[in-house]
Amino acid sequence: MPDDNQALTILAEEARRQLELLNYPRHPWVPSHGEGVLDVAILGAGQTGLVTAFGLLRERVERVRVFDAAPRGETGVWTTFARMRTLRTPKHVIGPDLGIPALTPRAYFTARDGAGAWEALSKIGRVDWQHYLDWLEETLRLPVTHGHRLLRIGHTGLNEPLELVFGTATGEVAIRARKLVLATGMDGMGGWAIPAPFDQLPASRVSHTSGPVDFAALAGKRVLVVGAGASAFDNLATALEAGAARGIMLVRRRQMPRVNPFRWMEQPGFLGQAYAMPDAMRWRFMQHIFALNQPPPQESWNRVADDPRFELHMGAPVLAVREEGSEVVVVTPRGEHRADHVIVGTGTAFDLSLRPELAPFAEHILLWRDVYTPPKGLEFPALGACPYLREDFSMREKTPGAAPFLTHVHMINYGSTASMGLSGATISGMKYGTARLVDGICRRFWLEDAQHHLDSLLSYAEHELTSEIPQELPAVVAE
Repeated sequence: MPDDNQALTILAEEARRQLELLNYPRHPWVPSHGEGVLDVAILGAGQTGLVTAFGLLRERVERVRVFDAAPRGETGVWTTFARMRTLRTPKHVIGPDLGIPALTPRAYFTARDGAGAWEALSKIGRVDWQHYLDWLEETLRLPVTHGHRLLRIGHTGLNEPLELVFGTATGEVAIRARKLVLATGMDGMGGWAIPAPFDQLPASRVSHTSGPVDFAALAGKRVLVVGAGASAFDNLATALEAGAARGIMLVRRRQMPRVNPFRWMEQPGFLGQAYAMPDAMRWRFMQHIFALNQPPPQESWNRVADDPRFELHMGAPVLAVREEGSEVVVVTPRGEHRADHVIVGTGTAFDLSLRPELAPFAEHILLWRDVYTPPKGLEFPALGACPYLREDFSMREKTPGAAPFLTHVHMINYGSTASMGLSGATISGMKYGTARLVDGICRRFWLEDAQHHLDSLLSYAEHELTSEIPQELPAVVAE
């Protein structure tokens, strides 16, 4: 077997060969709307942003760019705040490849590590997944621009390009684009916030599972983690592995969740068609999935379960928090717990006003709670705070005329889940979600430019038959 780099180079060449075999239609078709105006700007160069760009380019939408604030190799979560050892998704998942065999995760890891290593692999390592995404970006030569953080969206009319203002190392840069795709991942619906009452603690005393944590500084310390999700377990495990003296976990629920709804959702019917259900049925599905919650994977549980420093307290919601000398005291109905540092694993806030690029006009975005009132007992505020999206993932305005440019903003992140099912910010839903987004954007372009295309058809005069043809036939001589 060739060395890693050579094997992956050969695989990249094979992927490009397969793409060339499928290269039909070959011609770009979206007309220019002005010099320098992009057809699509994609915010976020994580897995969903990269695959959306790939899909659009395959459909010959060519003025596409992906923007990300992070440097290459640090986009998304995999090498930043994800602290699990492996993905939570089964290794056989596909999606980033868009049906090209040489681009599949299996092809990549088999080329890099060998067929035997792939067969022996249980789940793909999270850092390895980032390496795969970097290879995909390079192999496909995707137009990614790093070091660009979106600051604001210019308020434009319905028929004008969006003005996107980015902050860069050298100052602000304005980019115009007809469509904007928000591929902003798990926190694209709001932000990772320290909730009450922990927001009253000094910053040195509290961290969030999805933010920076100085684990080295926790060596020899008592660490208290609030929450029982996968990220809570992974952060607690990382703290113990870094030498924490004690790891205390407080869980509001009386029983640990055991059933993972993601495994049920990984079926063609739900992944491909959930978005088409009536509102009441969509809500019933998603309310149950959100309420069921995702348990820690067995691998995450195993990292801490046999550690004598690990303490688990179920049925222990936090009632109050206070500082007492050099300690943090956390009060629950089952008693008080003392620690040196608290890590909060309570998920993301569902609030569009927390997103800098959406905050100025968040009040104009139509939300689920504006259009649907669930039956008693099926309420779920986080779902109600999600945008009520069209089938092409585009936003709607709450009051007609208040923010007409919202129709050109497409959301494929965690916030799209309520409308579109498992499609954004997940590996499992990528195969279906990104394809539907690309198809929807192409449909919008075709309809918006229909007169241009009709005019092009009416003026089309390229000859298929080029041979010389007599203009008049000779006269027929009668016998």
